[in-house]
Amino acid sequence: MADLIWPIISIGIGGIIVLIGILYTMIRFRDKKSGIPAQDERTRKINGIAATYALNIGLYFMIAVMLALIIGQEFFSMSDLSAGPVIIASVLVFSLTYLGLRWHFNRKGDF
Repeated sequence: MADLIWPIISIGIGGIIVLIGILYTMIRFRDKKSGIPAQDERTRKINGIAATYALNIGLYFMIAVMLALIIGQEFFSMSDLSAGPVIIASVLVFSLTYLGLRWHFNRKGDF
């Protein structure tokens, strides 16, 4: 039973990704045809500042996690942590920080 479910789920996930890509492309072409600019100077500046801050915060988070793991293993005989949860946490910190900062800077107004 489980051997049959995963191929179906994989095909479903792939179909959803393709559908999102098609919808995104259609919306971009429609906006481009109607003359709506994709980004203006303010949006580019906000995205750049948010990306810079998110990169710095994410890198500091990764350094803190690495130091915590090293200190925990060397001094407190903590068990070894696999890379999966660390990578997922890092990606979440990077992306959520970027989205939050972009939202904040859009609401903040002029720089």
